[in-house]
Amino acid sequence: MSAMRAPLIGVAKSAVSRTGSRPVALTGAASSVRFNSSNSSSSDAKTHFGFRDVASSDKAGLVGSVFSSVASSYDLMNDAMSLGIHRLWKSHFVSQLDPRGGIACLDVAGGTGDIATRILDHARTAHGDRQTKVTVLDINEKMLRAGQKNMAQTMYWGTDQLAFQLGNAEDLSLSAPPTQSPASISQQHQQQRLPRNSPALPALPTQPIASDSLDLYTIAFGIRNCTDIDAVLREAHRVLRPGGIFACLEFGKVDGRQLPFLPALYRRYSFDVIPSLGQVLAGDRDSYQYLVESIERFPTQPEFARMMQRAGFTLAGQPEAAKWGIGSLGGETGKRDDDDVKGAWQDLTLGIASIWHGIKL
Repeated sequence: MSAMRAPLIGVAKSAVSRTGSRPVALTGAASSVRFNSSNSSSSDAKTHFGFRDVASSDKAGLVGSVFSSVASSYDLMNDAMSLGIHRLWKSHFVSQLDPRGGIACLDVAGGTGDIATRILDHARTAHGDRQTKVTVLDINEKMLRAGQKNMAQTMYWGTDQLAFQLGNAEDLSLSAPPTQSPASISQQHQQQRLPRNSPALPALPTQPIASDSLDLYTIAFGIRNCTDIDAVLREAHRVLRPGGIFACLEFGKVDGRQLPFLPALYRRYSFDVIPSLGQVLAGDRDSYQYLVESIERFPTQPEFARMMQRAGFTLAGQPEAAKWGIGSLGGETGKRDDDDVKGAWQDLTLGIASIWHGIKL
């Protein structure tokens, strides 16, 4: 994968007005246990859960069950899904954005903190920036607890650079009482299997995110699991400031133009090998089967780019974005019908994963 590095955040931030005060909290809403999506137009509306058709109101709970099941083995799951190279993809995703300058970031579906850690590390090591802030938002409490456990030993823990919030990406305006932590630090260490000297895990608040309040919105390997992807994109556009960047990393459709046999080979691996690995490595075939099916059901790279555009984003590769320093990411299908979104994405490892960028103008 080529590193098509563009100074997205530094350039875009210059367009953001700093005359107003920073919001007190960059937060979200809705535990999967307590809330379903409020965007379904009818209780009879249908959506997909893998290859199954289910009621839209049921999907959040079903997806929540999957991620509650895999939370403790999330890296293992990603190793199986990505042939072991998801860590390289995530590092490239963040370094390409080049976050810096004390920006306000929201990492959605970011439960385990993989992207948040990389954002904060990049800002610190590449730019000496200890002012950039990241809020990790996830609908699943177990995933967030796994993230808190991962981050509890880092230099960012206990600082205002890092926060964890329960939230529903489809409606970031909701609020709810915070979850309650176990009664004592010793109980937390026992229940969460933390090192003895770890700090207590705080409660997980759920507060609204204000419109025009963020500089960067990231979502990695999460948007395909949302019930209403269009609603997620509209909310992302709402909470970003003018000049703010939307960046998505997700499994894509394999490009077979150079290696025609590759799409069928990867599909065979996905359906025949990954669920079996889930059973062997984690004792959980069904969750891995769903994750494979969710990739199959996700839109193609150009289709997802058009969904971003409908939500109001100006896409990377478009002349209006180029004026703000947001260059083409190089993605193309070779089809004339897709020239309208050419450059909006970048394929990684022949399209096994892809990155999309959009800017709010």
